[in-house]
Amino acid sequence: MPAPAAGGGGPAAATISPSLSHKQILTILAGLMVGMFLAALDQTIVATSIRTIADDLDGLSLQAWATTAYLITATITTPLYGKLSDLYGRKPLFLTAIGIFVIGSVACTFATTMYQLAAFRALQGLGAGGLFSLALTIIGDIVAPRERARYQGYFVAVFGTSSVLGPVAGGFFAGRAELLGISGWRWVFLINVPLGILALFVVSKVLNVPHTRRDHRIDWPGALALTVGLVPLLIVAEQGRTWEWDSGRSITCYVIGGVGLLAFLLAERRIGEDALLPLRFFRSGVFSWGSGAAFVAGLGMFGGIALLPLYLQIVKGATPTEAGLLTLPLVLGIMSMSIFSGQLISRTGRYKIWPIVGLTLMIVGLLLFTRVDVDTPFWQTAVYMVVFGWGLGANMQPLTLAVQNAMPPKDMGVATASATFFRQMGGTLGTAVFLSILFSTLPDRIADNFRSAAGDPGFQAALADPAVTSDPVNEPVLGALRSGTPVSLDDSSFLSVADPRLARPILAGFAGSMSLVFLIGAAVLVVGLVCVIAMKEVPLRTQSGVDARRAPE
Repeated sequence: MPAPAAGGGGPAAATISPSLSHKQILTILAGLMVGMFLAALDQTIVATSIRTIADDLDGLSLQAWATTAYLITATITTPLYGKLSDLYGRKPLFLTAIGIFVIGSVACTFATTMYQLAAFRALQGLGAGGLFSLALTIIGDIVAPRERARYQGYFVAVFGTSSVLGPVAGGFFAGRAELLGISGWRWVFLINVPLGILALFVVSKVLNVPHTRRDHRIDWPGALALTVGLVPLLIVAEQGRTWEWDSGRSITCYVIGGVGLLAFLLAERRIGEDALLPLRFFRSGVFSWGSGAAFVAGLGMFGGIALLPLYLQIVKGATPTEAGLLTLPLVLGIMSMSIFSGQLISRTGRYKIWPIVGLTLMIVGLLLFTRVDVDTPFWQTAVYMVVFGWGLGANMQPLTLAVQNAMPPKDMGVATASATFFRQMGGTLGTAVFLSILFSTLPDRIADNFRSAAGDPGFQAALADPAVTSDPVNEPVLGALRSGTPVSLDDSSFLSVADPRLARPILAGFAGSMSLVFLIGAAVLVVGLVCVIAMKEVPLRTQSGVDARRAPE
């Protein structure tokens, strides 16, 4: 029989799995956090240093493929790790994910071309796909849903820490020509090796989650169909802006992706209970609405997070390292609200209110960001970051908790991986679409600003100043004005050294286009808010996943 529900203010011991003590849970949590930190740090540290890496490997035009390759393999393998962990146990799959990630990191260290780096980043992604979802799944195994939010707040702290350390470390390594006889940027990947070895050691020693094997078939047709469906769609999401969304290559990706997803649905329907993503999950309103909300939240979350560093670096002139530090208010907002909401969920057992509050704050935060321009003081932007961060902190973990709590304990792995999968897909699409909107509207805004600047005495004074017109750093702007063509923004580094009077129309164009993107992001998040309002709140179980599976039917 299930354990009786503990009172809202009862001690943790009343609701935590009797199989493990609080100290044991924290020990396991330490191993899981190291594993998650690997993947979280890698994303931010590589993003900061990719320009330097691409320059060194003579492949600046190919740098996007290194990111795309990692993203494709990490996204596709997420549901596969969840399903296999339900069948074979969490520990071997988590150790496998860490091991593959470390091997991929070592391989990236020895890359000599961008094509090699893209291939090795794809290998890294094969491991990264299991690090996030399996860590959340394991917590679901050992901690009752009533107490789980309190522990999942630690995971959000991992993301927050990595978002600050990543840009700082990436800037440090990328800025060193050589470190201990090795090219500085190669340490971006090499740093994963000692962290990975530590994670392997800790997880192998402390993680012992009981697992009961059951008869099964491995859904290889579903996995293959999902790959065929997602690979072209993820490629076009990342490359569509460069290719143009209605180009022949883009349309080909749409068609192949659509056929693959249809084949995936047919395969899942045919294999039934052993499906990679059982279709019966969608008969649960919590799973359906929760997955939809996670997808939409991913759209807004990654769209906002992707634009903030661009604003700080391009409009405000911050270096990548400085931009990472300047996003600290966002990180503090995420961490503080995640911990606060987790504590209240554990005390009250009520969780639905938090994604509602979270999405509302995210909408408010994005609307506030639409007010940011070239002259906005940083303290004001920092306040807006805190509001947006509060929204993220209140929203991220409760949605995963809702899905875990609503689905059968035997499906903990695939349910958690599915929630993570939908959020990642939303994030990928959001980043691609929002950046596409930004750069497609930018040329017209800049052109309008230059026309308006024609009546500005300061701008005209700059054009008449021989010291300005003879300085080569101003040539990108002056050349465009002479030829009547748009300013080339393939390399925006000139904006930080050009005469401020000449650069201002361009900076104002960036700020204006970003405001439009933030406004569209806020409108999209309204759909997510509708999803969480429609989602039914199921009382939180007071048993861990392991204990629930042990309990008699």
